[in-house]
Amino acid sequence: MAEEPSEPPAAEEISTPESPPSEKFDVTYSCLRCGTHVTNSELSRLPEIKCICGFRVFIKVRSPIVKTIKAI
Repeated sequence: MAEEPSEPPAAEEISTPESPPSEKFDVTYSCLRCGTHVTNSELSRLPEIKCICGFRVFIKVRSPIVKTIKAI
């Protein structure tokens, strides 16, 4: 009994792992001068890293989630 070679699955049948939404892991930066919040994807679209006010210094905005670590 010779088995026929199985055909590779079609492109739509191949399962790919679900990628999480980019908004969840998108880093937010704040302009040091005017305080405008900008995401990393918005900054990457611009030709140069610069705020709308013209300032080039950004700080990373921390997430509101606080991690609690239990002492041993």
